[in-house]
Amino acid sequence: MIKAVEALANQVTQEHYDKGMIYPPLTNIRKISANIAASVAAKAYELGLATRLPRPADLVKYAESCMCTPNYRSYR
Repeated sequence: MIKAVEALANQVTQEHYDKGMIYPPLTNIRKISANIAASVAAKAYELGLATRLPRPADLVKYAESCMCTPNYRSYR
């Protein structure tokens, strides 16, 4: 949990603080989520808890590749 919170906090810029924001904007939610997942995964590998797969060279890109991308069909 600490790594997830730290990863989220690290994505809040001074510009966001200046606007009164304490979280990064939701418009970047996929990138934010990938960075959080990568940070948590890095800690899991560091602690030896992630053992099912070899550590990817780029954890952020790997997290992005695992994300669901919703594609909604237009029925009209």
